[in-house]
Amino acid sequence: MEGSTTAAAPAKRARRTLRVAAISGSLRRASANTGLIRAAAKLCEESIPGLQIDHVDISDLPLVNTDLENTGGNVFPAAVEAFRDRVRDADCFLFASPEYNYSISGPLKNALDWGSRPPNVWADRAAAVVSASGKSGGKRMVYHVRQVGVFLDIHFVNKPEGFVQAHYPASKFNGDGNLIDQETEEQLRKILLSLQAFALRLIHGKTVAESEQGS
Repeated sequence: MEGSTTAAAPAKRARRTLRVAAISGSLRRASANTGLIRAAAKLCEESIPGLQIDHVDISDLPLVNTDLENTGGNVFPAAVEAFRDRVRDADCFLFASPEYNYSISGPLKNALDWGSRPPNVWADRAAAVVSASGKSGGKRMVYHVRQVGVFLDIHFVNKPEGFVQAHYPASKFNGDGNLIDQETEEQLRKILLSLQAFALRLIHGKTVAESEQGS
């Protein structure tokens, strides 16, 4: 209307759904760490709109061996190429792994290494890492994953941290590896919210930077 000083309300930007490639560092059937991924998926479905967990199974990956590359007309073995595609298509990552011998589990390190083969498919995205382990809660494993992430250009959320004492003082998982502890579930929910917020900031920043470069 002529003469009106009322500003038009800005259109609300629709929140995009972020795809989280979630990787368990344990191949055990009743793994508590795989249970954390299942719990994360349920939390996203029930209470975190805009975040979708995609559990990426790494049990079929062969041990890293560059002799397996560039054979039969393929750059990588089929299982590795499928894994790398799912990592490449993700918006961010969630790692859940036990601590093995004060460090990263073999299966998870193998997956990280396959993804790092040129071209590196991990780079420039947000990630969170949690661990269900013994009394340490997997602290050493978590910090070693973060250290590897420096070279891979993975950007980890700093807080909150996810150190779960899986069976101390009482078990937080049932016999099938499903999370049954409400306090741990709430901590996991906070980690997922932090991951979502951080991933969106990174994506927005990259969009702005690309726009400025193209102008």
